[in-house]
Amino acid sequence: MKSIRNLRGLAMTLLSAAALAAGGHAALAAGSHDGGHGHKQEKAEAGHGHGEHGKGERRSIGHAGDPANAERTVEITMLDNSFEPEKLVIEEGQTVRFVVTNKGELVHEFNIATAAMHSSHQAEMMEMMQKGVLGADRIHHDKMGEHGMHHDHANSVLLEPGESGEVVWTFDTDAELEFACNVPGHYESGMKGPIRMHH
Repeated sequence: MKSIRNLRGLAMTLLSAAALAAGGHAALAAGSHDGGHGHKQEKAEAGHGHGEHGKGERRSIGHAGDPANAERTVEITMLDNSFEPEKLVIEEGQTVRFVVTNKGELVHEFNIATAAMHSSHQAEMMEMMQKGVLGADRIHHDKMGEHGMHHDHANSVLLEPGESGEVVWTFDTDAELEFACNVPGHYESGMKGPIRMHH
């Protein structure tokens, strides 16, 4: 079952990349990827802290945690196009250190947010792909600067194949959260999972 989902996800990703390479443009209103994407956000409300993601949504999704206060470490493996584990159960108020490893062959993102925030961020990720910042298996950091784009939010990490990174997050929220990859085509292929808050 996972291999079918992985193949479907890979096919969607390749189709997205092919459409962009052919000059096609997504029918998405992409954000500017400036403003909040140039520095670490300490508190994320209404979408990565800069007001463009998830407009109208006002509940906090939590905030960056202090690694010294992490009560738990969770290892996350990103594959093409799935996560292991597939879902998370977190104690409300808990600070969790996520150690994220990309074992896939494509660029992937681990992002903690609401579904609406993911939807907004997907438009920005599409813009990154359209401008050549984001390739199927590579992040062109040099091009990020050319376009005023950055991807360094406290609630997410974007990794090339073989890379690892960390997110430390405090879940002091009652928002309905999920973790997901917002690289074009990946969320749609099922690269997301629920975060269940235990009260």
